[in-house]
Amino acid sequence: MSVSNPTLITFVIYIAAMVLIGFMAYRSTNNLSDYILGGRSLGSVVTALSAGASDMSGWLLMGLPGAIYMSGLSESWIAIGLIIGAYLNWLFVAGRLRVQTEHNGDALTLPDYFSSRFEDKSGLLRIISAIVILVFFTIYCASGIVAGARLFESTFGMSYETALWAGAAATIAYTFVGGFLAVSWTDTVQATLMIFALLLTPIIVLLATGGIDTTFLAIEAQDPSNFDMLKNTTFIGIISLMGWGLGYFGQPHILARFMAADSVKSIAKARRISMTWMILCLGGTVAVGFFGIAYFSANPAVAMPVSENHERVFIELAKILFNPWIAGILLSAILAAVMSTLSCQLLVCSSALTEDFYKTFLRKNASQIELVWVGRAMVLLVALIAIAMAANPENRVLGLVSYAWAGFGAAFGPVVLISVIWKDMTRNGALAGILVGAITVIVWKHFELLGLYEIIPGFIFASLAIYIVSKMGAPTAGMLQRFAAAEKDFQLNS
Repeated sequence: MSVSNPTLITFVIYIAAMVLIGFMAYRSTNNLSDYILGGRSLGSVVTALSAGASDMSGWLLMGLPGAIYMSGLSESWIAIGLIIGAYLNWLFVAGRLRVQTEHNGDALTLPDYFSSRFEDKSGLLRIISAIVILVFFTIYCASGIVAGARLFESTFGMSYETALWAGAAATIAYTFVGGFLAVSWTDTVQATLMIFALLLTPIIVLLATGGIDTTFLAIEAQDPSNFDMLKNTTFIGIISLMGWGLGYFGQPHILARFMAADSVKSIAKARRISMTWMILCLGGTVAVGFFGIAYFSANPAVAMPVSENHERVFIELAKILFNPWIAGILLSAILAAVMSTLSCQLLVCSSALTEDFYKTFLRKNASQIELVWVGRAMVLLVALIAIAMAANPENRVLGLVSYAWAGFGAAFGPVVLISVIWKDMTRNGALAGILVGAITVIVWKHFELLGLYEIIPGFIFASLAIYIVSKMGAPTAGMLQRFAAAEKDFQLNS
């Protein structure tokens, strides 16, 4: 292996700690609600940090720094869009979804919530939304496994095939054993590790390149347009990057954190913590990629790995600039980002298969113990499918993520957002929104129309479909009553 022992030891300690947390959570997992939603017991800090960590994935430390390194600050529009989208999601959806899921059959999953909220006796809404989750999340899981494999490959000199399994094994282990509590507790540790890495690394890169003035001069000398926020962009290009923020309204793994908060009163504090964490992390990410331009232009002898794959900019800076013990901690942050997102994606897929298929259609009277073990089996099944999809070493993390993010954002985003703020939305409106959003993303992506990121037309068309189709019918008295009770609960306690 092409790595010093301290880095390897740090990785092993970190992975062992995450698996240990999984076993601690195992002792608090007594039923399906505990396994897939932590018994709705998360405080504001865990809600905030686990929502942030589950959101960011390996993209935060690999995809985005790589894009900034290649193109300069013009790629940072995506970070601006994400910050705006995340804030609006916390503001409009988080608290309302927490009370709406409780008032609608104490729903544990999004399909469960849709089914109860719109009194869907046919099961069609539940089935279609669960299928959307499984299709897009399996792609999303594959992107996390690719990121983990890249990390193990470059850090330990493994073959891609070996790295694929090494990167996924620990995440599968603690998710399998501990379920939602393990995922949320580990997310909190991982979020702390990520912000440490993203605040420390750019500072050390600045010192290594001679301070801010010298660094900026070097970046300018390499290409003055690196500072240009509008470089090689068009109006459509900027809108496409900003459009990533729309995705937040429909990401099941983030929405699950809102549903699992111990009360709606925790949400406001969680929003402040989560947004502070997110802004600092994204700022650090942009700085790593940007300052990396100066470092590698001044040190071309060590720039080859980054030239071959720009997504390795953070990895290479950590290995070069820090002693092996600190490098091990920083590189563990990438693993933390990958594991935190992959674990909750596996769990959401498992939840959909267990709660929305197995329990609803196959074994209505299954015991809680049986359901927990079915949930664990589904974690393994989805993980194996995602590993098979990730087997192609040519995969790029950002490309896989952008497709899955758009799929969820357009299929679920408008449905979730409108369902918690508009009392007159109907079952057929929800069904139309999911189908139109998902189909628009798939078709738009295939034909690459106008060069516009597919989430934007998907979100717009889905919202129109919800409004038009809902206006053709009317909600039942029960739907209106539950909506009003939930909204009153939200207003009283938020």
